[in-house]
Amino acid sequence: MTTTSTETSVRREIEVAVPVERAFAVFTEQFDLIKPREHNMLTVPIAETVFETRAGGAVYDRGEDGSVCRWARVLTFEPPHRFVISWDITPRWQIETDPDRCSEVEVRFVAVGSGRTRVELEHRHLDRHGDGWQSGRDGVAADQGWPLYLQRFADVAKAKEKAN
Repeated sequence: MTTTSTETSVRREIEVAVPVERAFAVFTEQFDLIKPREHNMLTVPIAETVFETRAGGAVYDRGEDGSVCRWARVLTFEPPHRFVISWDITPRWQIETDPDRCSEVEVRFVAVGSGRTRVELEHRHLDRHGDGWQSGRDGVAADQGWPLYLQRFADVAKAKEKAN
């Protein structure tokens, strides 16, 4: 996994030994297995994380009591090449309701050979979050942020590939 950060963006990438179509499907359709349950803004444990696979959809957590926390909007959905979601989470890890104060996460899936895919993640416009945005950037860049998500994605993709 490679790591780079600019002032207002965080970029990470990982390569997996699965075709681009499968990589895209695993990331979006199996997101519940990728997002750690402890990354939770609900007051109850998470029962599931849902990634609605269409532009105009949402990414949200559903609590064990049925409560819902929508923390991203699906802005672009172009299988199997990329998607873009909003990041509707403040640097204080609360829901942001003003779309102008949200950053974006773009994930690209690039074929790099027979049955291999490079997944490129860019979390950009972090400064839109206003005061304290740097702490949000540092949080998503840290080991328990996007690097953890990409490693969990790689583990799920590998397990799914072995099962087929």
